[in-house]
Amino acid sequence: MEQETEKILENIRKKRTDRGISIINLANEVGISHSHLYYIESKRVVPSIDIVIKIAKSLNLTPKDFFD
Repeated sequence: MEQETEKILENIRKKRTDRGISIINLANEVGISHSHLYYIESKRVVPSIDIVIKIAKSLNLTPKDFFD
């Protein structure tokens, strides 16, 4: 896995926890299972760009925010 990809996945978890949102609540908001979101955040699965966009919107962010 590319280092940049790993950083994006780490940032998804960080942004979610910084906002105090549970993995279950975010997964429900995005429309994926909480286990799928767990696998994304633990870098076992690379999400599609559509899922990244949905996660960003659910956190009131843009996908670009995961690159910081």
